[in-house]
Amino acid sequence: MSTRIVPPTIFETFPRIVRNTVKPLLLNTSTPHTRPIMSSGAAPSSVAGSISANVADYNFQTKLPSSSSTSLDSRQSLLTNSVLDLFAGYPTKRKLALWIDEASFHDPLTIAEGRKQYESQWYGLKSVMSEIHQQHVEVVRAGNPIELKLKTLYKVKGIGSEQVIDSHVLVHLDGDGQRIVKVEDRWDGKIPDNAFAKAFRNLNSVTVPIAVSVPKSIEEEEGTAKR
Repeated sequence: MSTRIVPPTIFETFPRIVRNTVKPLLLNTSTPHTRPIMSSGAAPSSVAGSISANVADYNFQTKLPSSSSTSLDSRQSLLTNSVLDLFAGYPTKRKLALWIDEASFHDPLTIAEGRKQYESQWYGLKSVMSEIHQQHVEVVRAGNPIELKLKTLYKVKGIGSEQVIDSHVLVHLDGDGQRIVKVEDRWDGKIPDNAFAKAFRNLNSVTVPIAVSVPKSIEEEEGTAKR
């Protein structure tokens, strides 16, 4: 009695190294990755691809202190200058591309987590203040986190209420020291109970993204600026 020869399947004709690569993919039943509700809505690669190391591209409006006992390397200088601009009311998508998507911002009145929230927070600050003046900037430490001391005068738009805030700012970086993962703004003294405090409380990280207009991309923002 003759034996019937069954031809090999297409998969069995693959070289062993290919079978070993493909097989786990066929058996993968893990749950697909999903973004949290308050995620940035942008793929990390789209932001990372827009990061420039050229300081001139950021058009910084503030300056790092010329005299300091603490020296920053070039990357730390770039990141620190970008943070100073944000606190001074000069947000841009290019500066915020230096933050990872999952980064967060904390001050005594607000916690903003994820790109959608923290971008709205910085653009919202610009919209509620008629004047922001950095009276003092000091680099305390150049490690991770980078430590800053700021003294900032804020003037609320439409009311004229002024408040000087002394801040101890911590800028936390990723493991490679290339991007920002968290910024903490610790105010010295008591939280003011006036129109200024009300304006800051209105910068709620959940409601602000609805009311504040944030450019969709660096190209959109910079394209509009050049017209």
